[in-house]
Amino acid sequence: MTIRDATLSDSDDIYRLLSGFVTSYAPDRAVFDDVTFPRIIEAAAGGRAEFLVAEQDSSVVGYLLALRTPTLFAGGTILELLELTVDTPARGRGTGSALIRAAQARAREAKDVEVTVPTRRAADFYRGLGFHETAVHLKWSTTCWSTTPES
Repeated sequence: MTIRDATLSDSDDIYRLLSGFVTSYAPDRAVFDDVTFPRIIEAAAGGRAEFLVAEQDSSVVGYLLALRTPTLFAGGTILELLELTVDTPARGRGTGSALIRAAQARAREAKDVEVTVPTRRAADFYRGLGFHETAVHLKWSTTCWSTTPES
């Protein structure tokens, strides 16, 4: 297995993996192709993200997306893992762990202060890789524009 940077030519494989990964959103292929995928490739090329794929037998079997964010509170940049998915037949064989270890190595090279991951479903997986719980992750969706916060 090889871990490498994602490229534009990986779009079909990554979209396929993404379609099986997301539970809260329905990916839109046109938006993926025209907006999000090229922007993420650009962010990774500029050092603002890590976008890695796991390749086995010339096939992409997993990917990881993490964004690098400058912070005041941590005194430097943090790398936040946002997406990690592996093809079902390749799960349990160390692919996800290899992607995480590669991202951790990149974080060390970039001198990021920490690597974080918001998750509920995969907490035990990340704990097994040395992560520990530090906070609760809350979100506010922009689809809530018509709702007003209670006073």
